[in-house]
Amino acid sequence: MNSFGHLLRVTTFGESHGPAIGCVVDGCPPGLELAPEEFVADLQRRATGTSRHVSQRREADEVEILSGMYQGRTTGTPIALLVRNTDARSKDYDAIGEQFRPAHADYTYWQKYGIRDPRGGGRSSARETTMRVAAGVIAKKWLAQHFGILVRGHLSQLGEVLPEGFDWEAVEANAFFWPWSAQVPALEAYMDALRKSGDSVGARVRVVARGVPPGWGEPVYGKLDGDLAAALMSINAVKGVEIGDGFDAVAQKGSVHRDEMTPGGFLSNHAGGVLGGISSGQDVIASIALKPTSSLRIPGRGVDVRGEAVEVVTTGRHDPCVGIRATPIAEAMVALVLMDHALRHRAQCGDVGEVHPKIPGHAS
Repeated sequence: MNSFGHLLRVTTFGESHGPAIGCVVDGCPPGLELAPEEFVADLQRRATGTSRHVSQRREADEVEILSGMYQGRTTGTPIALLVRNTDARSKDYDAIGEQFRPAHADYTYWQKYGIRDPRGGGRSSARETTMRVAAGVIAKKWLAQHFGILVRGHLSQLGEVLPEGFDWEAVEANAFFWPWSAQVPALEAYMDALRKSGDSVGARVRVVARGVPPGWGEPVYGKLDGDLAAALMSINAVKGVEIGDGFDAVAQKGSVHRDEMTPGGFLSNHAGGVLGGISSGQDVIASIALKPTSSLRIPGRGVDVRGEAVEVVTTGRHDPCVGIRATPIAEAMVALVLMDHALRHRAQCGDVGEVHPKIPGHAS
């Protein structure tokens, strides 16, 4: 499947070293103002080559809007977006074209299709996430205009390093999306040493959606948190998803974990803003765990297409920590799921109207 969503459906296409990557966003309501320059900020946040701590591949990432627009507004028909690849270096993969790199999708793609594109991982490359971010720009704008929803994320762990404080304003002021500016010099030194060693490290990203109204999501098989988990798990290198406190809930007592309510609002948000698969009106909070980058200069044992043992060394331009650039990708996936559920809720329950009492998401 290269498509996801129900009423808002996103299909992505293209490979890391192909001529272009793109997506089709189907189901966006008509009348939303949209211009190519609105994609620049988020695509730049995701882009490679923006600091020495990420891959040095430098793509223009200029979005071409091919359809679904007239006089600057969406028409309700499919919106096709295209980004041309301008800085692919396929020769970097010549030496491993017939090898299966450990911890990559090389072997599994080979087993599934009997053929694979070894250039940058082909379809399994994180280059594909560019178009998720582009589609997310549309969802973020629609959610903000119609519900005042703000979707934003930050890096909440880099290797073994945790934030010593929290300030949303600090997040966009550094290359790590880190919420505590005093730690940034130490993070830079950490990444410099890691890059020189040829190794990599994992990370954790947290996304918060504020302003989500209560009632979004569907019972049992269409749960909001279930769809969020599936969407976030589909991101390259993600090996874990948590909603709210996630696995920390294992050690909590029920008297602690339950989010008590008062007429003035919820007193806590351990559940991450979702109860029974339906939004509660609190902040929707999700976190992802990303594995260490698998493309390393450190030799590793592998197997080639003839089944023979080989030593694999991956050259080229790679992130020593893929999680550094994952924040806008995770934001995009959360926004797309929320917009899809907003449209689904409107379709089924648009006639329900206001339901009382409505408990504030935050206690006053």
